[in-house]
Amino acid sequence: MRISWRVAAVAFLSISIGSVALFADEVRRHGPELDMFASMTGKCITLKVAERDFSCTSVAFSHSPGGRSGFIVPVNDPDDDSNIITFSGENVRRAQDNLYELSIDQMLLKSRHRPHVGGFWIPSVEPATGTCRQTGSLATQQVSSVSCTATNRDGKIYEFQFESDGSPIRVLKITVAEVGDPAAEARRAKLLATHIAQLKCRQMAVVQGVLPRDRTAFILQCMEE
Repeated sequence: MRISWRVAAVAFLSISIGSVALFADEVRRHGPELDMFASMTGKCITLKVAERDFSCTSVAFSHSPGGRSGFIVPVNDPDDDSNIITFSGENVRRAQDNLYELSIDQMLLKSRHRPHVGGFWIPSVEPATGTCRQTGSLATQQVSSVSCTATNRDGKIYEFQFESDGSPIRVLKITVAEVGDPAAEARRAKLLATHIAQLKCRQMAVVQGVLPRDRTAFILQCMEE
């Protein structure tokens, strides 16, 4: 099925992160398999992949209609601009409103060494055990932190701790009723265009070193130009 708003979604997600191709490819590769995709910006306090230390500036949460969820981490890897890891699982626990826990049963690993089929990198899948914890709520578009730890069958450890920069989370949802509905797609495209403008201006504020207390005024003026 053709979902034209997904093109706008790719652009929206691309601007909100440092590594454009990784998130864009993730959304396009899954296509209709996803019913939610949320991106968050901030920094990784810890990011370890098989005893190697890396950094990251964003993380995304994905959910499929079948119930599988994942935390997607584009890795700032100087040797591989296609490096992305996903902590994936199906069992969820909500101990309280602002705490989301996902039991991990597999890791999805993408890199420039993986097969490239139909324009997309095909990840390798490693059975693993672990847990992800998200503090905050996607419903309120405010998440303060995400942490994940997983170990595969060979004892390789994947770990990251992410802290949000306080920016509202951008949540993208799709329902069956919206698929193929031109009016719904037009409304979504318009909303995403506004988000894109906001994100561009927010990124510009960071690059130019605008102080946090002055960022709201800077972003509003930027969007008017």
